[in-house]
Amino acid sequence: MRVYIFLCLMCCIRSGYFSLSTKSTPVSRKSFENRRLCLEFSKLNVKDSLKELFIHRLKIILMLYTRNNFNCAEPLFQQNNSVNINFNKHRKTVWLIHGYRPVGSTPSWLHKFVWTLLNKEDVNLIVVDWNQGAATFIYNRAVKNTRKVAEVLSRYIQNLLVQGASLENFHFIGISLGAHICGFVGKIFHGELGRITGLDPAGPKFSGKPSNSRLDYTDAKLVDVIHSDVDGLGIQEPLGHIDFYPNGGKNQPGCPTSIFSGIEYIKCDHQRAVYLFMAALQTNCSFVSFPCHSYKDYKTSLCVDCGSSQKNSCPRLEYYTEHWEHSLKTRTKKWPVRITTFFDTSGRYPFCAYYFVLSITALDESMNDGYISFKVLNQLGVAEYSRVYEKSKPFHKLQEVNILAQFLNDVVNISSIVLRYFQTSNIQCPTNKHRIQRLMLKSLTYPERPPVCSYNFVIKESEELFLKCHMHRE
Repeated sequence: MRVYIFLCLMCCIRSGYFSLSTKSTPVSRKSFENRRLCLEFSKLNVKDSLKELFIHRLKIILMLYTRNNFNCAEPLFQQNNSVNINFNKHRKTVWLIHGYRPVGSTPSWLHKFVWTLLNKEDVNLIVVDWNQGAATFIYNRAVKNTRKVAEVLSRYIQNLLVQGASLENFHFIGISLGAHICGFVGKIFHGELGRITGLDPAGPKFSGKPSNSRLDYTDAKLVDVIHSDVDGLGIQEPLGHIDFYPNGGKNQPGCPTSIFSGIEYIKCDHQRAVYLFMAALQTNCSFVSFPCHSYKDYKTSLCVDCGSSQKNSCPRLEYYTEHWEHSLKTRTKKWPVRITTFFDTSGRYPFCAYYFVLSITALDESMNDGYISFKVLNQLGVAEYSRVYEKSKPFHKLQEVNILAQFLNDVVNISSIVLRYFQTSNIQCPTNKHRIQRLMLKSLTYPERPPVCSYNFVIKESEELFLKCHMHRE
């Protein structure tokens, strides 16, 4: 349904609405001549999409960026079919493939993505411009073109292989329909591609389809997928070796919640996967995620045990996700070959959030019908408030209870934990005091940090308890 709303909105918007705005600056004749040699993403508009209703077309342009031509895309192949001199066959090659472009606009994220990726790593970056094939008001046509694009790309790839390039050094990054193009390329090469990253793979016309009709984990040696709009333009079922579901895969914080917000209501959740990936590239945010059967189980603190060291900790959404490939293949009992992970983010770029687990061991069973809230004080005495996921937990005698908590700011040096316990039951207890054997607060985002602990104390109902904490070395 949201796809059709999207198309209706597109028809009502002028073509210039989506264009990247750039300030014009005077240039010399020499610089003008140089700029003429630079490839630009196909500039199409609503008129082109209307023409496509009557004249079908598909054209693919391969735009090569390297650190030698950072600001000036060049053709990957010359007219004599030789490879561009800036292409280094010994380096990693990243293929960036966009998705459906109903009015032919340049993706708003494209130039920042190129800049961010090349700042991160010295690679051959190939932007696959299939705008003349994706710019159509008939979504089904764009869907059918995905296989055709993959077939054309396979011929270009064969040429690169002849020149000495390696499939194992290829990392395909596909957005929406582009993710399925990556999958079709992977199938042509029998899963020998090094890696495919799917950024919210398209759901309409792909949901519920067999593995040979969409992106699948068999399409590359490592397939990682970010799902950010599973109830709209994205796909819900897991497709990769690692499937990340930020905020449960839908309703991304910071995105509009009303259709009256216009086009942002339609595309914000869908594009969040792109911006999360760029944030992981560009910032120091550590997007720790939790392998779990469901988002509900994750929120009830059932999936917080990821080991105590950085090596054995939970996977992170990051550019170098291939670091987890070995763990996926060797730790099959605890980490099956395919895992589904969940995490939450803040609502603004770079979307950082910081996780802690609060472990409590009670000495009696009088806390069964209550819940805990807490905040922490840093070394300056400034309070940081937590988001506790599960309000009520059963505190059985001598049984450790784990409570997952999220902070919007990282707390490096914790001086105190401020604890409060609330009784929810109407049963009158003989005392409102409860004995705690141990309390431990541990960072899950940075598991290498020692936890802070407190031992043998009494907490009174509805009263704040300030606990001076000491570092615990395990």
